[in-house]
Amino acid sequence: MANSKSALKYIRKTEARTLANRQIKSRIKTLAKQVKNAAISDDKDSLSEKSRLFISTLDKAAKSGLVHKNKIARHKSECAKLMA
Repeated sequence: MANSKSALKYIRKTEARTLANRQIKSRIKTLAKQVKNAAISDDKDSLSEKSRLFISTLDKAAKSGLVHKNKIARHKSECAKLMA
């Protein structure tokens, strides 16, 4: 267990950050599934909207360094292929 006040604070900060990061990663996975389902159903309007949200969420995750830039590029490329 932590021995100092600063170590206890660090533990609290880590738990809060972990929770926030987990929520963002979960949101990314959910949006990825929604984009693929929209592509399967051949609904262009839905696919356009879902991919726009997905790419926006990916870019926000990239700003904080939560997701690797190559993974983001790969997902954006997949979205572009599905929309074409």
